[in-house]
Amino acid sequence: MMLRWFRENVWVAAAITLLRIYVGWQWMYHGWEKLTDGFDAGGFLKNAIANPVADRATQEVLFPNYTYFIEHFALPNVKLINFLIPLGEFLIGVGLILGGLTLTAAFFGMLLNFLFLFAGTVSTNPWLLALGVVIFTAGANAGRFGLDGYAMPFVRRAWNRIFHRTDGEPGAADAGGKFAAR
Repeated sequence: MMLRWFRENVWVAAAITLLRIYVGWQWMYHGWEKLTDGFDAGGFLKNAIANPVADRATQEVLFPNYTYFIEHFALPNVKLINFLIPLGEFLIGVGLILGGLTLTAAFFGMLLNFLFLFAGTVSTNPWLLALGVVIFTAGANAGRFGLDGYAMPFVRRAWNRIFHRTDGEPGAADAGGKFAAR
């Protein structure tokens, strides 16, 4: 009941819009900063390999697969990473601010936060991750006052036209439709 209220209430949508704009600004600002100031993830990646997240008592690496990924994929392809991280951060921010593809932007924001945390960077990542979860949990209500609120009715109509067959086509029977069981 609470989740339904959170996903459908207009006042929640207004509050989530403010939260979405704040989080979006954080992503867009830092992405733009990296795009314009020249971003190099090489040092960060080397540090993540040299000092992986480890258990304090046993010094056992907690995310060995992720450390392996950084060492064998990310670091050799650092030029790609140098392009994708700033562009991704900027686009996540734009999506959240405008409310366009809101859930997609929130998902990729949370994914980047997790990746940064697995590499050992705390910074603002837990906070942005928690706020991203709130936005993502709001579902379609998160984009209600944004581009999603305007675009989704058109997308739904087009989707229904394409995938819901009617007028005697095979497979046209649907519960409650004009070909429902008599």
